[in-house]
Amino acid sequence: SSLLLMSGVVLAVGLCRRLARRRLRSRPHLFAFLVEMFSTFQICACTNELSLLGNVEPKPHTALTLTYGFTVLHGLTLAGSTCNPCGTLQPMWGGGTSLRMGALKIAAQFVAAVLARVFMHFIWSLEMAEPHFGALSQGCSSPMQTTEVQAFCIELLFSVVFQLAVLRAESVNPKYRVHLIALLITMLVYAGGNLTGAIFNPALAFSLHADCFYDKFLSYSLVYWIAPSLGKLLILYVY
Repeated sequence: SSLLLMSGVVLAVGLCRRLARRRLRSRPHLFAFLVEMFSTFQICACTNELSLLGNVEPKPHTALTLTYGFTVLHGLTLAGSTCNPCGTLQPMWGGGTSLRMGALKIAAQFVAAVLARVFMHFIWSLEMAEPHFGALSQGCSSPMQTTEVQAFCIELLFSVVFQLAVLRAESVNPKYRVHLIALLITMLVYAGGNLTGAIFNPALAFSLHADCFYDKFLSYSLVYWIAPSLGKLLILYVY
């Protein structure tokens, strides 16, 4: 049921992106906003569902396999979208994207994060699959299983590694690049998923753990917003 749900989200987003391309090409700002919103919604919704499958046996092989598979699927179906506020900073820094367009895309990413969370909570309330039972009663299921300083350093490091890999992989054939990036993300999730969740995406972090941001806004904003953004800025400055 979970796999069917995530596949349905991917198909629906694909149709919405195609419709936006056909109807909104003459309105570039609205087109950019909607495409980025649809794409980020897909990643956030699927990752919310994947987060419930972390305890499926055999552990952690099932969760890591699904992480790799859906990361490849996202890479193949969401070409042209960053789906990450940190990734949007790069063209803004280099002058390839205006400040207005960059802000519009970041806004779309956070709108999508909220919509994906609301949508998934509605689906979970229907309890159509076993992993959905009790999913809404967890509240702040904190992914931070270490000190704030260590969590900040981990998310900062993972952001640097990921963003550097993305920059270095730009010259790789796209059909191979998507697998390399998916493999890297899977390795980072394996290495740090039990400590911070290995998210390094501010919009995704908010979609997954909004309750934790409400309870401990300063701590979570430092670890899941400031750290990955700082990592991206460091890469842009050095690279």
